[in-house]
Amino acid sequence: MTVPIAQMRIARDISEAERALDEALIRQSSLFTTMVTARRDTRSDPYTGHEALLRLAKSQQSLLEAGGNLARVHGSLLGVQKELCGADDCPPEETEPVKRLA
Repeated sequence: MTVPIAQMRIARDISEAERALDEALIRQSSLFTTMVTARRDTRSDPYTGHEALLRLAKSQQSLLEAGGNLARVHGSLLGVQKELCGADDCPPEETEPVKRLA
C-alpha cells in the first residue's frame, strides 16, 4: 500500500467514525427525549424510568468521552502525517459534507 492510499483510507475511516459517534449521540438524545416525554404524557410518577434515564445519561457521557479520544487520535495522526509526509492538512475526502474551519 502506498502512503497516499493509506492516507485516504485513514481519512475515510476516521471521518466515518466521527460521524458514527455524532449519529449515536443524536439517536440517544432522541431516545432520552422520548422517554421523558412518555413519562410526562402518560402521567407516570416522576421517578418512573429514573434508573434507565441515568444509565442512558452515562452512555451519552461515554460517547462524548469517546469523541474526545477520537479527536486526540485524529490529532496524533496529523502528527504522524507531518512526520512522514511534511503535510499539516487532512487529506481531502471524496465527499466532504461540511467544510472544516481550522
